[in-house]
Amino acid sequence: MAAGSSFGNLFRVTTWGESHGKGIGVVVDGCPAGLEISEEVIQKYLNRRKPGQTRYSTPRKEDDLVEIQSGVFEGKTTGTPISMVVYNKTQRSKDYSEIAKYYRPGHADYTFDEKFGFRDYRGGGRSSGRETIGRVAAGAIACEALKQLGVNVMAYSKAIGGIEADTTDVSFDKIMESPLYMPDIVASHKAEKLLEEKMNEQDSVGGIIECVISGIPTGVGEPVFEKLDANLAKAVMSIGAVKGVEIGAGFEAASMYGSDNNDAFKMDGENVSKKTNNAGGILGGISDGSDIFLRAAVKPTPSIARSQETVNRDGEDIEVQIKGRHDPIIVPRAVVVVESMAAICAFDMLLESMTSKMYNIKKYFERI
Repeated sequence: MAAGSSFGNLFRVTTWGESHGKGIGVVVDGCPAGLEISEEVIQKYLNRRKPGQTRYSTPRKEDDLVEIQSGVFEGKTTGTPISMVVYNKTQRSKDYSEIAKYYRPGHADYTFDEKFGFRDYRGGGRSSGRETIGRVAAGAIACEALKQLGVNVMAYSKAIGGIEADTTDVSFDKIMESPLYMPDIVASHKAEKLLEEKMNEQDSVGGIIECVISGIPTGVGEPVFEKLDANLAKAVMSIGAVKGVEIGAGFEAASMYGSDNNDAFKMDGENVSKKTNNAGGILGGISDGSDIFLRAAVKPTPSIARSQETVNRDGEDIEVQIKGRHDPIIVPRAVVVVESMAAICAFDMLLESMTSKMYNIKKYFERI
């Protein structure tokens, strides 16, 4: 049986662990030797998804300190599997004891029960957002590797509860100024006010995360099933709270005319470029040299304190009020998760594209 906990072909990531188990971890196989990496570098990425940093995230306090257990020696990758772990410290499993008896609306409780006939109800087990710790640790390695190749991956909150950020001038510093990771501080303040209102109403909010991959060379991706956009969509859709993905103009393209949607080509010195980027940097499943624009729709947090209708395992209709520590919004902490999955996919497909031409293979062996 394929357990579905791995992603990637040459750069392969396998996550493990549960929300209330001993820890969460990941094994990264296929990372080239010689990449400079450390726990300190990976920790910077993990800190961006760490709980309890603002009033807009779960009050669960976890340091989420990463330990590298294999695959790195004297500050560099060895080319062997890299194993990393983050130990859970402040589980409060008793908060979830009632959940064993019923199915939470919007959660995977019911589907897990139907599939396995058994589920770890403590915080959702494998379906918990804490599973993404392994993705971010692996994504940190992918991001650092991509930087060596001149490729940058940057994600941010584009919209929260319908309040959209101005993204004409985005920088990492601007993103980090906002507790919601919005690159527009005015929009951030408006979104914070909305969140306060919904928190008082015992409700939650969703939003949109935008991710930009810049520096990807032309020719990455395959033309049929292993399209770059298809694999990016799978990578991001595999994140628990994501309910939709679009690239470039996305769904807006459906209401455009061909004369508007088509990106005209032009010469930029000796290179071919485009006048617009409705394609989002990908044509026919293959990168075209432009920045890749990807957006993910993130649903509101399903665990809310107000009364909700559901059923229990005895088949009875009941009303419940979810207890425990939960985020009023998932979007800010999911920003680095989207960034990580995009980086993992991009690096994996870059490695695969190295063998697309005999020229590349000959060039490699000529150096030996």
